[in-house]
Amino acid sequence: MVKDNQRYFNRLQLVLDILVTMFSYFAAWVIKFKTPFFSKEFGRLSFEVYMSVLVIIVPLYVILYIICHMYISKRVQSTINEIGNLIKANVAGYFIIFSMLYILKQSHFSRIFLTMFSILNIILEIILRLTIREILRINRKSGNNQKKIMIVGYSRAAEAYIDRIRNFPQWGYDIVGILDDNEKIGLDYNGAKVLGKISDLEGYLEKNSAEEVALTLGLDEYSKLKKLVAICEKSGVHTQFVPDYNEIIPTRAYTEDLLGLPVVNIRYVPLSNTFNTTVKRWFDFLCSLVGLIILSPLLLIIAILVKTTSKGPLIFKQERVGLKNENFMMYKFRTMIMQDEEAEKRAWTVKDDPRVTKIGKILRKTSLDELPQIVNILKGEMSIVGPRPERPFYVEKFKEEIPRYMVKHQVRPGLTGWAQVNGLRGDTDIKKRIEYDLYYIENWTFWFDIKIIILTFFKGFINKNAY
Repeated sequence: MVKDNQRYFNRLQLVLDILVTMFSYFAAWVIKFKTPFFSKEFGRLSFEVYMSVLVIIVPLYVILYIICHMYISKRVQSTINEIGNLIKANVAGYFIIFSMLYILKQSHFSRIFLTMFSILNIILEIILRLTIREILRINRKSGNNQKKIMIVGYSRAAEAYIDRIRNFPQWGYDIVGILDDNEKIGLDYNGAKVLGKISDLEGYLEKNSAEEVALTLGLDEYSKLKKLVAICEKSGVHTQFVPDYNEIIPTRAYTEDLLGLPVVNIRYVPLSNTFNTTVKRWFDFLCSLVGLIILSPLLLIIAILVKTTSKGPLIFKQERVGLKNENFMMYKFRTMIMQDEEAEKRAWTVKDDPRVTKIGKILRKTSLDELPQIVNILKGEMSIVGPRPERPFYVEKFKEEIPRYMVKHQVRPGLTGWAQVNGLRGDTDIKKRIEYDLYYIENWTFWFDIKIIILTFFKGFINKNAY
């Protein structure tokens, strides 16, 4: 019944799309040629000629809408994706028609009219589809147009799936029940009851008790998948697989197609993409080069102050762990009195640390001691934005104590970072810092870097936790 309703709905939406396209086209013609807003073009084509082009435009747009998945169930397509696909289809249609006019040398066909039609069609189509979604939402929330779904396997994935269905009744899912081999019949979770064993699935499907099956088996039951999929396919019901891998993949996972082989990645790292890495590296190189030139007078003044106020080298070099767990020497202006290596390793700098010089306190408080790391950035050992690098001693310690700590080494360490602009630097909770670092790694974009750089000027230089 739901399948028939879906076919009917798709046909209705197709008809509405055709009517909206024709109306947008006609309205654009009226606005362009029958209103005082635009000058009348000498020798313009007739109304009949313009309207005859609809014979090409309507089928073209229908084909583009089909290609862009505009007629799949709204249960499985978000509003943002639908609008995005709609815009893609209309932009593609615009350029196809524009190209055809150029190839056929139709100079009298108004490009302004064509642009107006495209914009108007996008606006009206968005209004139409948002209206349809709202009608469906109200209808499904009232208990109509429901799709019966059977859940097979009681697991954390099953609970999460049920919670989402309950939280969004507008999706139109009616949970028939749960089949599981490990839980007692009658167990209720958020209104979904265990009805029987997994072996009962075939019987329920033969009775047409469910139109869709969600396989939410626990990790230790995946051996049953093949047989269950075969049963579902034999019954002709739509089948979903909701993997229970929360303990393995605690954050956002993503899949990719490897020449037909689906691959589930444990973690999404945008900077594993060569293009993204190249863009970030060139940005780092150019900005650090320009920064080194612009800041050279300030660097010279700091160098003189450090050298004349305390004994020891100008630059303090310290081994840190960077990209791919490779060690490198990170540079800073020296802010402490000279001490042996073992004393230096004992602990982080704390408030009122006697080892810090008077000039060093100012440099640390304002983060000016970090400026020599511009050279690390030029050399490719660091980036402007990224997780802060740590000493090998602490890396060995933290990787045993903090889950996912080593993930931060999948990207270049940074001069500043998401954790730092959120106040997590110096003597602060390392676990909290790692959470921010992981968020940055998994959500990196070029504009996210720009945001962090801007925030650094307001939040990152002076910090109460920098001693």
